[in-house]
Amino acid sequence: MTTRAAGRARAAGVGLAGALALAGCGSAAPDLLLIQRSGAIPGAGLTLVVRDDGSVRCPGALRHLSSAQLLEARQVARDVQDASAKHLTFGPGPQWVLSYVVTSAGGRVSFSDTSPGLPPALQRLEGFARQVARQVCGLPR
Repeated sequence: MTTRAAGRARAAGVGLAGALALAGCGSAAPDLLLIQRSGAIPGAGLTLVVRDDGSVRCPGALRHLSSAQLLEARQVARDVQDASAKHLTFGPGPQWVLSYVVTSAGGRVSFSDTSPGLPPALQRLEGFARQVARQVCGLPR
C-alpha cells in the first residue's frame, strides 16, 4: 500500500469512527429503573420508568425529575443493584398492602411493603416511588 493509500485508509477509518460516535448522539437515555407497584387499595397500581436523563414515564405522561430527584434516582438504582442482580424475591409479610417489582440494568427484585428482612435500599425505593408518584406524576398515592 502506498503512503497516499494508507493515508486515505486512515482518514476513512477516522471518518467511520466519527460517524459511529455521532450515530450514538441523540439516542435515548438508558432506563435507571422500572418500578411496578400493585395492591388492593385504590391508587395502588403504578408503573414508573425512570431514565438517566431525568425523564420519568408516569401513567399517561412523560414528566421530568428535578435535579435532586434525578440524583436520588441514580442512588436508588445503585442501592438496589445487588438485590436485583441476585433476582431476589422477598415474600409478603402479614397484612401487606403494596407489592413491588423493580427492574434495573442488573436484574429484577420483588417484595411487598411488609416483607420481613427487607433491605434498607428497598425501603428507600418505596419512598422514592411514592414521592415521584405524588410530586412528579400528580397522583394521590
